[in-house]
Amino acid sequence: MKLIGEIHPETVKTCGHNFRVYAKNWFVTYSNPNIERATAQTYQRQLTSYIYPVFGDMDVEDVTTDHIQTLFNGMDVAKASKDKTRMVLNMIFDMALDDGIIVKNPMKSKRLRITGRASEPTEEYSIEQMQYLISHISAVKSDTDRAYLALQALHPLRLEEVLGLKWEDVDREHMQLHICRAVTHPTRNMPEVKVPKTKASVRSVGLSKLALDILGEGDPDEFVVGGEKPFSYTQVRRMCERIRKDTGFEDKITPIRFRTTVLTDIYDQTKDIKQAQAAAGHTTATMTLKYYVKGRSGMHEATSAVERAYGVG
Repeated sequence: MKLIGEIHPETVKTCGHNFRVYAKNWFVTYSNPNIERATAQTYQRQLTSYIYPVFGDMDVEDVTTDHIQTLFNGMDVAKASKDKTRMVLNMIFDMALDDGIIVKNPMKSKRLRITGRASEPTEEYSIEQMQYLISHISAVKSDTDRAYLALQALHPLRLEEVLGLKWEDVDREHMQLHICRAVTHPTRNMPEVKVPKTKASVRSVGLSKLALDILGEGDPDEFVVGGEKPFSYTQVRRMCERIRKDTGFEDKITPIRFRTTVLTDIYDQTKDIKQAQAAAGHTTATMTLKYYVKGRSGMHEATSAVERAYGVG
């Protein structure tokens, strides 16, 4: 006999776990306190830009591989950006699996396909462009701007490594630059001084004689670019624009392009990938080859090299 108002177990829906609330707890409790600030900013961006708008009002238990595939299908970004979103989702669902909320991680399905366009590669400056800039360094009006250009354009350094250099790191006696700190911008205009990103990044690189003639001198404990405080993101952008105007350079002054260019030419001149890797501060030579060494030789030069090796002509 069924009583009025009686609730049968099969009709009761188990209270779910709201995805937004659960994901915020993952980020605040487990992720944010244990990662670099810049990484935390990246994770937060994936959550607010891509994940919450789609899954925020759903329960964790209700998100399926189909939902996830639909999310990635609709993201009009490079695959590298999708991979960041994938990483965040995977960690959230792994925690849900560990908590016993779900029986399997929907991100681990073999049918999930995450594709997208490749990120635009960083184009190196031409030899002629580099020669122009170096020959026009004297036209740069600001001492700080000149020092920056001499450091960035003549050495295989990351922008954050240049900004982290103090005068005590400029070893004139041994003609070396000692890389032992970096300046990052996790919130764009709030510089943060930290140790370099990997053990391989802590290194010494040769100091260019051309740069030595341009660099001035300063208090050992002050930053070469910035003085008492390192430059912010906005200050770097404005500095690059000043350099472009002072030199009459027709292209944009872009820090990452200098690093790519210098590493390309180190390898092009030495043909020693290990040397280029060490100069770059990379853990593996694969990273140096994949992302930074572009190669100056064209099709005909490459063909000629093969012919010389094989005794043709």
